[in-house]
Amino acid sequence: MRARVGQRVPVVVQSRGRRRTGARVLWVAAEAFVTCGVVVLLLVVHQLWWTNQQALADARREVAVLEREWGVLDEPLPSPAGVSEPPPSSSPAASPSVPASDPLPASDARPPSSRAASPPSPSLSSSDAFAVLRIPRLGLTVPVAHGVSKRSVLDRGYVGHYPGTAGPGRPGNFALAGHRNTHGEPFRYLNRLAAGDVISVRTRSGTYTYRVDQILPRTAPHDVGVVRPVPRSLVKPSYGYDAPGAYLTLTTCTPEFSSAYRLVVWAKLVG
Repeated sequence: MRARVGQRVPVVVQSRGRRRTGARVLWVAAEAFVTCGVVVLLLVVHQLWWTNQQALADARREVAVLEREWGVLDEPLPSPAGVSEPPPSSSPAASPSVPASDPLPASDARPPSSRAASPPSPSLSSSDAFAVLRIPRLGLTVPVAHGVSKRSVLDRGYVGHYPGTAGPGRPGNFALAGHRNTHGEPFRYLNRLAAGDVISVRTRSGTYTYRVDQILPRTAPHDVGVVRPVPRSLVKPSYGYDAPGAYLTLTTCTPEFSSAYRLVVWAKLVG
């Protein structure tokens, strides 16, 4: 049919107000997206960089305070090829074992002396440093404190001493934990250690030298066998020892930026 003369044909006209509203919504969404990205970036920078700077500064100050109190200077360590001085002459009784319920930390870690190490003072709090750990292979110097609390020990860039394990230089297992990433990350490169590498622990009583003997690349977080007086993995029994001795155990999270497993390094006292 033909349209009647003079009949109006409807025309749809876009509203400028709607277009402005849509553009405004897109602009607000873009601003929110950029703001969230900046916040996430700042959180990452804080976690990966700023916490490291704070913890490293705190740890260095503590090492300086300890060595000033002990009246010692930074002494060269023996080379991995051998140790020139004899081991400590005294053999104090072994420390009590770690209870089976005591878990590994979920974080995510150095010349010999003839004097015997004194056991940690019971008057010290869990955050007090009592030793200095040195690993020349990693260029690491870090204070050792009582306990494996994140807040009072590990997050300060310290290495933590598992409660109930032996003291440095004593029979048994001197077991330590440290962060692999963030908060000073003292054990960041623990996986680079190899059999024969030298580790020393200096205390007020003397300096004790250990030599890396075994490395367990990965085990479960609940594998408490690795910190027992005679350390042996409960998850991978082919790793560990059968006879009493003076051991040093270093534990940290693996792989990097994950707490799914634990990396374990064992060393034996040589002086």
